[in-house]
Amino acid sequence: MTRAVSKKLDTGTVLLEAAKKVLRQKGYAGLSTRDVATAANVPLSQIHYHFGSKQGMVLALFEYLNGQLLDRQHALFHDPALKLSEQWDKACDYLDDDIASGYVRVLQELNAASWSDAEVAKVIRAGLKGWLDLIAELARKAERELGGLGPFTPEEVGALVGSAFIGAECHYLLGLEKKGIPVRHALRRVGDLIRIAESSSLKK
Repeated sequence: MTRAVSKKLDTGTVLLEAAKKVLRQKGYAGLSTRDVATAANVPLSQIHYHFGSKQGMVLALFEYLNGQLLDRQHALFHDPALKLSEQWDKACDYLDDDIASGYVRVLQELNAASWSDAEVAKVIRAGLKGWLDLIAELARKAERELGGLGPFTPEEVGALVGSAFIGAECHYLLGLEKKGIPVRHALRRVGDLIRIAESSSLKK
């Protein structure tokens, strides 16, 4: 890789990290390319050079973060050393990490923006489908190992689990945990149900 190409990639990454920071502080509606350029300490023209527009920048940010986390989740769910219950526990740990990193705020901001922006919706749908497909794959593994999923298909389990995590993220950002609603604790308790199913499967 040449020095020029390396510098270009580095600047793009710096801008995405700055965009994540500003988005967390001001939300999608308050996000401006000028603020991002200032936070990144680069000329405003660099945003247009790398991403074309504010929309292009935030969509690149989502794909940048989502790709990293989806790779992380693939590694988790395909780790043969971990039982399903342990994978669930780790997924809950990752949710805590994603809240702290700002990814959850980015995702929820773009979810809201996608309701009125078809281009944003297209990218968010594709990103979320990657997660839902991965969860359905894990559900198929659970079906084989635990002897069934009750009345649910793996795809239905994927839809329910995906909705549970997205809903938990939304409720957390709304401050419901501070009002006594056990948002993340309830998700972790599902791991206990999986452990019960694993124990019953071993006794058969």
